[in-house]
Amino acid sequence: MDRLVIPFTSRAEFQQHLASCLSRAQQTLQMFDPDYASWELGSSATDAQLRRFLQGGGRLQLVAHQGRQMERDAPRFLRLLKDYGHLIEVRRTSQQLRQLTDSFCIADQRDIVRRFHADYFRGEAVFDGASDLQTSLERFLTIWIESGPGLYGNSTGL
Repeated sequence: MDRLVIPFTSRAEFQQHLASCLSRAQQTLQMFDPDYASWELGSSATDAQLRRFLQGGGRLQLVAHQGRQMERDAPRFLRLLKDYGHLIEVRRTSQQLRQLTDSFCIADQRDIVRRFHADYFRGEAVFDGASDLQTSLERFLTIWIESGPGLYGNSTGL
């Protein structure tokens, strides 16, 4: 398949592209958002997609500044974390990274959905664009390394 770049500017478009990215993932999902408030991690559709991904042996890495939103609004995600804690790792950013305001989801180092600022829905989805993802992959790795333990399946703490 050829590389596909799709700009978006609305919540509905973001949700649509994020769902596509999640459904295409088979091995890895790497996500960063300040609080995941607009990701609908607690929805039944997202839960079903993530369960399918994890049942297939996929691994999920998720980083946030704080997890109050998930703890309050995403009980399905907390159950998912309890059921698949061995395949999910959630980290919390360190204080020096709290100024980061972008948001992205990378699937299998090949697809990405990114919002340029987490407060707005302007962004782009890139499918089958592995060569376009190098900077984002390096950015995620840096965020991951500089973040500490977060949310756990048996007790919250993000």
